[in-house]
Amino acid sequence: MAGFGLSITALFLLQRESAHYFGYVYFRQVKDSSMKRGYFQKSLVLVSRLPYVNLFQSLLQLIAPEYFDKLEPCLEAVCNEIDQWPPPLPGQTLNLPVMGVVIQVRIPSRVDKPGSSPVKQFNQENLLPAPLVLPSIHELDLFRCFQPVLIHVQMLWELMLLGEPIVVMAPSPTVSSEMVLALTSCLAPLRYCCDYRPYFTIHDSEFKEYTTRTQAPPNIVVGVTNPFFIKTLQHWPHILRVGELKMSGDLPKQVKVKKLTKLKTLDTKPGIYTSYKTFLHKDKTLIKRLLKGIQRKRPSEVQSALLRRHLLELTQSFIIPLEHYIASLMPLQRAITPWKNPPQIRPFRQDDFMKTLEHAGPQLTCVLKGDWLGLYRRFFRSPNFDGWYRQRHKEMTQKLEALHLEAICEANIVAWMKDKSEVEIVDLVLKLREKLVRARCQHLPVKEETLRRVGLYIETIIDSLPEDLQAVLHHH
Repeated sequence: MAGFGLSITALFLLQRESAHYFGYVYFRQVKDSSMKRGYFQKSLVLVSRLPYVNLFQSLLQLIAPEYFDKLEPCLEAVCNEIDQWPPPLPGQTLNLPVMGVVIQVRIPSRVDKPGSSPVKQFNQENLLPAPLVLPSIHELDLFRCFQPVLIHVQMLWELMLLGEPIVVMAPSPTVSSEMVLALTSCLAPLRYCCDYRPYFTIHDSEFKEYTTRTQAPPNIVVGVTNPFFIKTLQHWPHILRVGELKMSGDLPKQVKVKKLTKLKTLDTKPGIYTSYKTFLHKDKTLIKRLLKGIQRKRPSEVQSALLRRHLLELTQSFIIPLEHYIASLMPLQRAITPWKNPPQIRPFRQDDFMKTLEHAGPQLTCVLKGDWLGLYRRFFRSPNFDGWYRQRHKEMTQKLEALHLEAICEANIVAWMKDKSEVEIVDLVLKLREKLVRARCQHLPVKEETLRRVGLYIETIIDSLPEDLQAVLHHH
């Protein structure tokens, strides 16, 4: 997907993957008695670093049938059209023409209100032919994906929050992929920082690493379909076995939580095979609301919105106390002075944080009872805490840098230079230049006017120095 990049203002969940590619597959199987297997099988795969599941799957639905009929010339024409697509800038609605159809999508932004419907934010343009409007570029039908495990959604949320190793055993690559992606999305707006493989096979390079019993399974969610994995991954602590996802007019049969010892090599029934005990009590009101929706034949997308809202509020209740505490570690603005390095962010002390929970814990925003303290203690040992803390620390450091640059702009540089040696002044020039480069490279939250003023400051300082030093500094 050349040229279809993504800016840093996008949601963390939708940023480009630097370490992995996503493969979106359209698989065709046609009966053919002349073939050895009795079928003609072929796939078209779209590869991208972007997790735009709905967009790319919809694109494949349009392209693949034509490709199987007309082969390479069709793909060449499609690639030429995609090359003309505008970059996916967060917050914008894009009209993407391909094969006589216009796909209309809105790219989410970090400033969007969590849980808001992107459909309402589309620009209504008089497009002919009428566009294929995708309500979301990436969100799955959560209700359909989670329908066999609705009464266990909270347990699955906890397992994902803690970055536990999970195997999803499914009857097809589609069900496997959708369930894994649904699981990784249920922590939003918190980023899931562990690895995940929507469809894992015995041919993957990590097969030996994941199936070995000499070390603990890694923090990863893997989706598999081959029954061989029932035996080779038996030692994993959490195994979710699901059947085909079928929408019906009643609450689908709910899988049961079973002991790992019940996992049989052959004919394993759907279920969650684990010995995990949840920290929080089950929320029965959610199940009642979803049941009422089924009885009233509420559309699946409305049920999904209810489920997503519940998970969003659960995650926010958990993360808000952490956000409040980490914000308190930021130095006061008055402690930032122009001619000294910015003060350090105070260290995150888990015990200090735990003390804040009595008066400012999740109980303020969440009715769920349970062992919240125990859940936080386990969370501190997970890759998701590490990822969240690193990201927040990076943002706070950048904010300090930005405030320091603003303090420099407001200072009287000429008065400071009066009693300073040439060595000190040259040192300041080099440091200011370094700050300017860093501000632009790291996209620090600094106004362009502030950066321009710092540039003028540097010129003013250099002009005050002897000509030989000016030449050296201008040269570098």
